Amino acid sequence: MSGLNKGLGKVEVALKWDPSPSGDPDHDLDIIAATYPAHDPYGKPSYLVHFGSRSPDGTITLNRDSRTGQGFGFDEVMILEFDRLSDTYGRVVVGVAIQQQDDHKLFGAVPNTAVRITEGRTELVAHDFSGVTGCTATTVAEFTRDDSGAWRFHPSAHGFDTDPTTFAARMGSARTV
Repeated sequence: MSGLNKGLGKVEVALKWDPSPSGDPDHDLDIIAATYPAHDPYGKPSYLVHFGSRSPDGTITLNRDSRTGQGFGFDEVMILEFDRLSDTYGRVVVGVAIQQQDDHKLFGAVPNTAVRITEGRTELVAHDFSGVTGCTATTVAEFTRDDSGAWRFHPSAHGFDTDPTTFAARMGSARTV
């Protein structure tokens, strides 16, 4: 764990939800991270990390990707190594999107959703998606680099009603700090 004045080091974002009832289409939720350049932290993301991808330098990885929510506890996990992330980046926004297969599925229709963000054994935030039940995607965290170069955490719950591709392009437009 990082000291208080050193900022964040290695952070884990974990997501869980219950599987859909038998015969219904699967609930497929995905963690998405968008990394923004230091010179333009609210512009276009430098890159995205989601299922099937990782950051170019390996500092942000999706270790587990669940397509159904089946498993014990937190089924989808993303690791962000801020202590290794290049100085060229100044902001990272993390969100969750529901894959829209056959219908318009909202967080309110997916039982027992929860996200937990930790650094080591320190829980930074844990919450369900009760504030965004009418949405198909939401930001869950924003990380910014301060003037000393240290990374800081800002909880973020800004809901969107859009498909995962559009969400990934727009998720960084909501300012929380």
